[in-house]
Amino acid sequence: MLALRFSCIVNYAREVNMIDDKIDKYKNEKISRLVLGNVIPSMISMVMVLIYNLADTFFIGRTGNAFMVAAVSQGTPAFFLFMSVGTIFGIGGTSLISRLLGMGKQKEARQAASFAFWTGLIIGILGMFLFWAAIDPLCRVLGAGKETLEYVYSYLRIVAVGIPFLIISSTFSNILRAEGKPGKAMKGMVMGNLFNIILDPVLILFLNMDIRGAAIATVLANILSASYYILHYVKGNSILSIHPSEYRAGGGIAAGVFSIGIPASLNSFLVGISAIFMNNFLITHGNMAVAGMVVASKMGMMLAILLVGFGLGVQPLFGYFYGAGNRKRFMETLRYSLVLSTVISLVLTAVVYQGTTLFIGAFLEKGEAYTLGVEFTRILIYGGPVLGMLFVFNNAVQGMGRALPSLILSVSRQGLIYIPLLFIIDRISDSPTMLIAAQPIADFITVAAAAILFSHAFKTGFSDSGEPSEQEYMELRERA
Repeated sequence: MLALRFSCIVNYAREVNMIDDKIDKYKNEKISRLVLGNVIPSMISMVMVLIYNLADTFFIGRTGNAFMVAAVSQGTPAFFLFMSVGTIFGIGGTSLISRLLGMGKQKEARQAASFAFWTGLIIGILGMFLFWAAIDPLCRVLGAGKETLEYVYSYLRIVAVGIPFLIISSTFSNILRAEGKPGKAMKGMVMGNLFNIILDPVLILFLNMDIRGAAIATVLANILSASYYILHYVKGNSILSIHPSEYRAGGGIAAGVFSIGIPASLNSFLVGISAIFMNNFLITHGNMAVAGMVVASKMGMMLAILLVGFGLGVQPLFGYFYGAGNRKRFMETLRYSLVLSTVISLVLTAVVYQGTTLFIGAFLEKGEAYTLGVEFTRILIYGGPVLGMLFVFNNAVQGMGRALPSLILSVSRQGLIYIPLLFIIDRISDSPTMLIAAQPIADFITVAAAAILFSHAFKTGFSDSGEPSEQEYMELRERA
C-alpha cells in the first residue's frame, strides 16, 4: 500500500512538472521557435504519409499493369472516408484539449482524450463490419469497371481489417500535438509509414501479391502506429489518459469534440466523395485518363500534404492561446505562420512544376497515361501558392473552436465549390484537362472565403478578451 501511494505521488509530481513545462514554454518562448518546433515534426509526419502513398503507387506501377494503378485510385476514396472518422476525434480532440489546457482544465482534457480513444475505437470496429457487408455495391459506387473491379474488391476487402487501427492512429497523431509532444506524434507516423514502405516491394513484387500486398502492408503499418500511441498512454508518460475510468461524454466534452471534429472530418470525407465524382467523370475518357490522374494527384499531394502538416502543427498553438485569452500571442503566431507558409508554398510549387516529367516517369511508362499525367499535374498545382494561407486560416478557426465558420470552410474546398465546378465543366467541356482545372479554381475561391471567415471569427471570439489574460495560468500554478 505504501509503495502504491508513493507511486501515485511520483506520478502526480511528474504530471505537475509536465504541465508547468508546457505552460512556461507556451508563455515565454519566441513565437518563431514555437511554430517551427510544432510544424517541423508535423510536416515530417506528412512527408512520410506522402512517401507511403507514392510507394504504393510506385511499386504497383512496377508490375506494368495500369489497371492496378487505376484500381488504387478507385479504392482510395473509401480509405479517405474512414480517415475522416479519425479526423473527427483527432482534430476535434486537439482543438478541445488544447483550449482546455490553455484554461488550466487538465481533468477535462484527460476525459476528452479518453472519450476520443474509446468512441473512435468502437466506431472503427463497427465500420469494419459494415464495410465488409457493403463491399460489392461500394466497389460499383467507387467507379470500378470490368477491368478494375476484381482489383478494387481485393484491395478494399483487406484494407477494411485496419479501419479501427487507422482511426486510432489518425486520432492520436493529432492529440499528441495538443499536449505539446509533436515529436512523439511524428515518431508514430514515421514508424508506421516506414514499415509500410519496406513491406511494399516485398509483398507486391517479390511475393507476387500485387495489389493485395499493398493492402496488407497498409493494414500492418496502421497496427504498428496505433500500438505505439496506445503504449505511450498505457505507460503513463502523458498528462492525458485513455483509461476507461476517465471516459466522459457529458460536460461539453462530446459536444466540444464533435462541433469542430465533424466539420473538419467533412473535408476528408469530401476528398473521398469528390474523388469518386472525378473518377466517374474521367472514366468516360478512358482508363488511361484515370491512371494519369492517379499519378498527377500524387504530385499534387506532394504540395498539399506538407502544407496540411504545417496547418496541423500550428493548430494547438492557436487553441492554447485562445483558451488562455492571449490575443497578442495568437496574432503573432498567425502573422508568422502566414508568412512562412506562403514562402513554403511558393518553393514547393516551383519544385513540383520543375520535376513533373521526372516524377511522372517514375510511375508510368511513356504513353497516353504518362502524357496525361504530366499535363494534369501542371494544371493541379496552379493553386499551390495560396494553399499555405488556406490551411493556416482553417486551423486557426478550428483552434478557436468556432464551429460554424469551421464547418463552412471544411465543406467549401472539396464540396460546395469543387464538386459543383466538376458538374459545370463536364457539361460545357469534353476535355479531361478542363476537369482537372476545377481544383485550382476552387483553391483560389476558398482561400478568399477563409480569410473573410477567419477575420469574423477572430473579432467575435476575442471581442471580450481585451488584453492578454494570465488568469488561467495563475490558477493552474496555484492548483499545482
